[in-house]
Amino acid sequence: MTPTDPSNPLSRREFAELASLAVAGAMMPGLASRPQQALTLDETTIAQLQDGMKAGRLTSRGVAQAYLDRIAALDRQGPSLRAVLETNPEALAIADALDGERRRGKVRGPLHGIPVIVKDNIETHDKMQTTAGSLALEGNVAARDASIVERLRAAGAVILAKANLSEWANFRSNRSSSGWSGRGRQCRNPYVLDRTPSGSSSGSAVSVSANLCAVAVGTETDGSIISPANTCGIVGIKPTVGLVSRAGIIPIAHSQDTAGPMARTVADAAALLTALAGVDQRDPATADAQGHVAKDYTAFLDASGLKGARIGVLARTGNNPIVDKVLEQAIAVLKAQGAEVVDPAPIETAGQLGMNERDVLQYEFKTDLNTYLATMPATVKPRTLADLIAFNAANETQEMPYFGQETFIAAQARGPLTEQAYLDARAKCIELTRTKGIDATMDKNKLDAMLGPSGGIASLVDLAGGGGGGGGAGSSQFPAVSGYPHITVPAGFHFGLPLGVSFYGRAWSEPVLLRLAYAFEQATKARRAPGFTPTLALS
Repeated sequence: MTPTDPSNPLSRREFAELASLAVAGAMMPGLASRPQQALTLDETTIAQLQDGMKAGRLTSRGVAQAYLDRIAALDRQGPSLRAVLETNPEALAIADALDGERRRGKVRGPLHGIPVIVKDNIETHDKMQTTAGSLALEGNVAARDASIVERLRAAGAVILAKANLSEWANFRSNRSSSGWSGRGRQCRNPYVLDRTPSGSSSGSAVSVSANLCAVAVGTETDGSIISPANTCGIVGIKPTVGLVSRAGIIPIAHSQDTAGPMARTVADAAALLTALAGVDQRDPATADAQGHVAKDYTAFLDASGLKGARIGVLARTGNNPIVDKVLEQAIAVLKAQGAEVVDPAPIETAGQLGMNERDVLQYEFKTDLNTYLATMPATVKPRTLADLIAFNAANETQEMPYFGQETFIAAQARGPLTEQAYLDARAKCIELTRTKGIDATMDKNKLDAMLGPSGGIASLVDLAGGGGGGGGAGSSQFPAVSGYPHITVPAGFHFGLPLGVSFYGRAWSEPVLLRLAYAFEQATKARRAPGFTPTLALS
């Protein structure tokens, strides 16, 4: 069933009816489930939660409450991660309703009763706001769920909270601190608290890494899923543009924007991708996904999946021995698992993009954001990018205490998408990253996928100097600009800070990448839970 089928989603009416039954079940003998056992949330997988609920040891309500308690303990107090902007006041009632369905024999699928956190640029039609972290959109309650939220609800997920992010998905200033927003302030890396979580999907990555939810949804234009997943030690998937609907997501640029899964394991990320992926009339780009959407992405997970695979390795950074060492270790794993490694397999057009990507993003941001803002409820005052620039200037103390809005201003100066400068820049991006880039490299070397570093070591947060980006040295740009899929998997640590490696390839090659990433994950088991260290003691 599709999420537009009224018999499938948990509608407001159905939600109210099931919630009342769930409450009755809690009070009436014969309807109530067995008492929930104590739940340990550390590194708990979707499969483990489902096993517990199937056996009656766990309930969705108990799981949701345990995550809410953990958010209260770690995000609001303790290390004060600032990963969550707000929790869903209806989460427990929704969980109750889903428990009621389970008791009556209806289980929607692998996400039934599973708590999910979504980034705050993704619309939810509930009692939470959608603001992209900006005070300018405070009070914005969406009139409709984003299409992917509709799909999540139809799959039985409990929308637990909205995640903090780099404000406006890090497209406001030239020198911002990743993970900072006007609403949420500075999100913190759960491994070492004074280090950047990277971004822009900072809160989504931190929430997953710190076990504040089962899985989370992030968004990416260029690196915004991959980079925070790298610095927070989790799995991140940036899907092919068009595989996942963008309808109801605050945009940067339609050429590169996509939502994607963030999880502690490849299996959980695959389960979440299954729920997110699909053709959607609200997003024309998804028409290209017809025939490319898998029924179940977990079906491609194979612990022996590296055997016989032909994988090309990008050239080393040459100036980051920490990253290069982790890459070398990953190459050794690939070979030991039976992969054929082509090393190096450089992309000949690397370094040739110049300002073309920047130009495309600025042009599309102005057009796409103005279109989006025009659809906002009347209670939201800013209706254009120009209005946002004026709001930020008038509220400089709250919105711009550390860095400005140079990117906003540059985008505002751009013309319409019919201008030749935009058309030329976009054509150049496609040629350099697709035709003469990833496709040419994979054809030349007969590759199944490419391997590269996901990013560098998390840098110190420096609000005064605008530092705290993500360490550089990553592989995000070409998959992002081309619109091709990209998966990062934990691969190692340096002084307790995680580093990942990236698998990416042709359009719609998510099944191949999942197979390779899962086999690598099973061979390495590199993921370690964070310890919330205040700072590194290096002397």
